[in-house]
Amino acid sequence: MTDANVAGRTQIPTDDLDGLIKAFDIGEVLDRRHLADGLMNVNWRLDTPVGRFALKRVTDVPLDRLRRNLAVLPVLASHGVPVCAPLFTTAGDAVAEVGGSGYCLFPWSAGEHVRGTDLWPEQVSELGTHLAGLHAALSRVADVAGLPTAPMSVTAEVTEPERAVQQADRLAGAVAARGSGGAFDAAAGVALEERKILLDKHSRLRPEGVVPAGPHGWTHGDFQYRNLLWADGELATVLDWDRLGVRPYAEEVVRTAQVQFGMEGVFDLERVSAFVAGYQSVIPLERATLVDAARRLWWKRMTDFWQLEFHYDRDDRSCDDLFIADEALLHWWTERIDVVERAFAGAA
Repeated sequence: MTDANVAGRTQIPTDDLDGLIKAFDIGEVLDRRHLADGLMNVNWRLDTPVGRFALKRVTDVPLDRLRRNLAVLPVLASHGVPVCAPLFTTAGDAVAEVGGSGYCLFPWSAGEHVRGTDLWPEQVSELGTHLAGLHAALSRVADVAGLPTAPMSVTAEVTEPERAVQQADRLAGAVAARGSGGAFDAAAGVALEERKILLDKHSRLRPEGVVPAGPHGWTHGDFQYRNLLWADGELATVLDWDRLGVRPYAEEVVRTAQVQFGMEGVFDLERVSAFVAGYQSVIPLERATLVDAARRLWWKRMTDFWQLEFHYDRDDRSCDDLFIADEALLHWWTERIDVVERAFAGAA
């Protein structure tokens, strides 16, 4: 991402700010601070005469879907899920459309983002129970909250290795077009060649079929430390409901475990198992279901290049560090796939 793009992400246009003050009737903004934790959307803390708020500019979710998702939060809060319901504009809308962008405003939630490997052992297990409780609550309130009935079955794409190789070659061409490039270009070029080797060596382990094992239902979609606030040792708030959707429960369990406990190029397998055990204490999932979900996630990581697509197709470099870390984790994971899958099944 260019410097101009970075500035555009961190600043609220003056006209937008004026429109938001009027839309939400918050008087004036005495102080504002960009919050760097978000990756896709852009967030700020606003201090006003009537209180402190979190402002989000949503950039990657259609506004009609955003409105649908935000409408679920007050219902979840009434069922004991730690969420922060949005504030409404003077026109009664949870989304303010100002300056061509969609904004939503929330009361400020105190707490801190804690990486999974920094959680205490008991917090790791509690996090699993929280995710299961969230899934159970969504199942109970879906109709009341206006969510469509979940379909009888769901499918998940299983990318052909040849297609992944083609994408790797396309991106390698984009790297080569940079000439000598920089350090990231050099690392990306090497990683793409190594990824093709991995694909050739391990394509026999590709998941079979497009129907994941186990039950499915409404899920959060991005249940990970950047979207979780902890206060006094307890999970205080679950943020960012943009990706609310119907998925296999096991898919969200293993993805959460990967993002939470796959750090510095390795998995903390003890924490992975403890997290899964916490989930299982509320919603039992069969071992085979969890292993299937873990294998599907591994293959998705093996065949996905989304951070490089951001960098080379969009000139957005906000996720470059994620690519380097995820690439190291993928290699570590692949070398120990059986051990990792046992941990994802709660048996490390």
